[in-house]
Amino acid sequence: MISVRHTRFALRTAFFVLFLIAPPLDLFRFDLTLGHAILFGQPWGIGLDRFAAGEIGASHLAFNVLMRVLLPILAVGALIIGVAYKWGRLYCGWLCPHFSVVEMINGLMQRTLGKHSIWDRQRLPAQRPDGSLLIPRKIWWPVTAGAALGFAFLWAVAMLTYLLPPAEIYANLWHGTLTANQARFIGVATLLLFIEFTFARHLFCRFGCAVGLFQSLAWMGNKQAMVIGFDHARGRTCASCNSACDNACPMRLHPRTLKRSMFTCTQCGQCLQACEQVQQANPHGTLLQWVDGACALDKSERGLGHRPHIPKHCFRHDAKVVTPDA
Repeated sequence: MISVRHTRFALRTAFFVLFLIAPPLDLFRFDLTLGHAILFGQPWGIGLDRFAAGEIGASHLAFNVLMRVLLPILAVGALIIGVAYKWGRLYCGWLCPHFSVVEMINGLMQRTLGKHSIWDRQRLPAQRPDGSLLIPRKIWWPVTAGAALGFAFLWAVAMLTYLLPPAEIYANLWHGTLTANQARFIGVATLLLFIEFTFARHLFCRFGCAVGLFQSLAWMGNKQAMVIGFDHARGRTCASCNSACDNACPMRLHPRTLKRSMFTCTQCGQCLQACEQVQQANPHGTLLQWVDGACALDKSERGLGHRPHIPKHCFRHDAKVVTPDA
């Protein structure tokens, strides 16, 4: 069975590649030189040029705005919110190209400083959940800074290709003939993204991303949505652990706490994998699992003045970590 980690890696990699190749393949971009979007190689505009030429009337233009702008935006938004309502921020944890960079830089920071971020107060334990040791070495700084700068530049170029003809941008880069505005856009965007990737990765995900915020709000509105559940009946087992699940979380959350304290959880499953590795010799299995339905009420309602009834099947002693679509 393919592990959750490998599945996530494959999906994130594929979506990151899609993010980069969508403009040059004309899958989706908005061309400022043409004044309209391109979708799957076809022009996708509202007909402003035809309206200005008197070929279509105001009602036809309004219809185009509705069908080609508003409804597609609402449909995509409804899809993302609908998925989040039932399963949480799956887009963030399983697809988002920004979160892919967050996790990669986190790993390099851990090799460099022993922490996910320079802002973390304490170092992570040298012993990983699988028992291996990771001794931080500052010799990794050039690699860490280089990765942040490289991905910042890659993102800056990719964003520009969503606005201007990709062939022109790539040719100008190759020949060193970028226009002043193109060079200015790439330079400023690279600088800002480098700062963000270096200093504020998870902070942006938690406090600066509107897409993530609306997903979290939708998820919090459903008490029975999929969530990381904790087997409180076996909580004493955690006494022998160095909080591996907390240390593994890229968003600096505490997976064993209540759902309202997990507002920005991206459902990446790293805490589950850490707990599974720590408890691999435990015949009763892991203490963390994805749960939903009535089993999720313990996470949503515990501490609100009453203790919800939790079905016995929620945490089986022989349970294995399951994937979100199980």
